[in-house]
Amino acid sequence: MTNNLYDQYELVVGLEVHAQLNTQSKAFSYDSASYGAMPNTQISPISLGHPGTLPKLNEQVLEHAVKLGLAMHCKIREWNEFARKNYFYADLPKGYQITQHTTPICYEGYLDVTSDDGSIRRIGITRIHMEEDAGKSIHDLDPYDSLVDLNRCGVPLLEIVSEPDIRTPREAYNYLTEVRKLVRYLEICDGNMEEGSLRCDANISVMKKGATVFGTKVEVKNMNSIRNVQRAIEFEFKRQIDLLESGQTYTSETRSFDAVNGTTFSLRSKEQANDYRYFPEPDLQPVIIEQPYIETIRKQMPPLPAELLAKFQDQYGLSAYDAQVLTDSKDVALFFEELAGQTHNYKAAANWIMGPVKSVINAEASSLQSLNLKASRIAELIRLIDDNVVSNSAASQRIFPELLKKDEAPLEIARRLNVVQESNVDQLAEQIASILSKYPEKVEEYRNGKKGVLGLFMGDLMKVTQGKADPKVATQIFIQQLEA
Repeated sequence: MTNNLYDQYELVVGLEVHAQLNTQSKAFSYDSASYGAMPNTQISPISLGHPGTLPKLNEQVLEHAVKLGLAMHCKIREWNEFARKNYFYADLPKGYQITQHTTPICYEGYLDVTSDDGSIRRIGITRIHMEEDAGKSIHDLDPYDSLVDLNRCGVPLLEIVSEPDIRTPREAYNYLTEVRKLVRYLEICDGNMEEGSLRCDANISVMKKGATVFGTKVEVKNMNSIRNVQRAIEFEFKRQIDLLESGQTYTSETRSFDAVNGTTFSLRSKEQANDYRYFPEPDLQPVIIEQPYIETIRKQMPPLPAELLAKFQDQYGLSAYDAQVLTDSKDVALFFEELAGQTHNYKAAANWIMGPVKSVINAEASSLQSLNLKASRIAELIRLIDDNVVSNSAASQRIFPELLKKDEAPLEIARRLNVVQESNVDQLAEQIASILSKYPEKVEEYRNGKKGVLGLFMGDLMKVTQGKADPKVATQIFIQQLEA
């Protein structure tokens, strides 16, 4: 099938993202919600739904939901009820899941993302609701039986449901990236898709361009990375078009993604809401959220990525690319904020963080906090470079590694390592005159227009001065003597 035929269709995608909250205990019990414990060691009669037990809402779940709703420009619902979502599966011991159905805590929000052409696209947020997780079925540890780990039962989740506003696989990738960035900034979820703390289901359909009625929706599950979500959407887009163009029809179903082959395969027919027999949770009172509570949480929120992105460009004059890189991580963004308050060379500050600092973090698989690096020391280093006290290469290759070892003034390190630049004009002039006298032919080449030989002269000077000659001052003296 030609690309021209695919171009006649429009992709329609809505994403359902489950963010596992980083609370210490579960949503409706005191069981530990930590990750990585031995199977079936973090359960109790409450999380297993034994007769006579009663759930109790973890208040931190409520706080996290309001934070995320505010960050996604949602309305916050005053009257919140919980519901039972009934279905039978081996990893759901109660036979139902406590969730929200008709009264999601957050609704009618939006998230701005970058589209394929670089413009900003606004993706609507239909709802964010609180619910508990199910357990985990394990199929690859026993050749004959599936095993069940119920530790995850009752772990709190926020489900974020987007409007079907996403139109390309790349937009879906960017949307998920922004969601992950937000939950990490808010410190409500670690956003790790590989460990399952952030999970995404994609609702995908296609329609002819210009049409107003969406096509048959297919849900795709089991994608353990943002890149795999993009790959699954790319495959499903073409699969559905191929079926339609060959005259076939398909039903609304749930499919799984095979990351090895990059394909999707059918799991089951798509359940409808009435299949779950939702009804109000009789053991939990409605939760009433008043405006003073919302404002208290709003005041506790950190600066968000979009706010910092705009500030870094407008106030500090950084490029869109630099601002985007610096705001990818909350720790890095706030470190730059601190550094920018101590130097006016904002571009140099950005380069230091995106260069040497991030290189060390990536090489050591560490974090900014573990480096124990002070912004004031980087600011001092930038001043030394700007004042021609040390060269940029000496600062990054010699002084910076020493800063990571202990808290010492950069100038003291420069003196100890003997890398303070030589800027004595008279002394440099003598050394340069001596070097030029050794290369009369090259001097003549320079005067005949071959300016590249200046690098040869500069190399000799750096050997003589052991790399301490100030390049700017030395270059000026070289040009003066060569063109005299």
